[in-house]
Amino acid sequence: MMEDIIKKLKDKGCKITPQRRAVIQSLAKLAKFPTALELCNDIRQANPEIGLDTVYRNLNLLADMGVVNQINLPGKDTKVFELALGKHHHHLVCLGCGKANCLDYCPVDEQELQKAAGSKFEIVGHSLELYGYCQKCRTAK
Repeated sequence: MMEDIIKKLKDKGCKITPQRRAVIQSLAKLAKFPTALELCNDIRQANPEIGLDTVYRNLNLLADMGVVNQINLPGKDTKVFELALGKHHHHLVCLGCGKANCLDYCPVDEQELQKAAGSKFEIVGHSLELYGYCQKCRTAK
């Protein structure tokens, strides 16, 4: 897995720094959807000198390169992250408890999106979060 991600980055001309490697390793190791601060705290156990800004910079670059998904949690001004492994997919985010879960497929038709955008804009990717309430939060209401 790690080698596949590194190969993908190298193929895109991205330099593999120790900090990038540490962010990828931490994402692979931690539980589902860690925040940048959780990643930073994990990385600091082995590399105490790494800063939160460095983690954010690398997460943003890795997201731009397509190897990390960023999920926006509403109302908390919080983003969580996951390695973009396997098929392209989207996320279900609960407005009650803030938990995110993967939607196992992509319901978006890229050709329809491109038609909607018109010929003056080329779509190269998309991200979608669906907001609602999980079963536990719906029951608690």
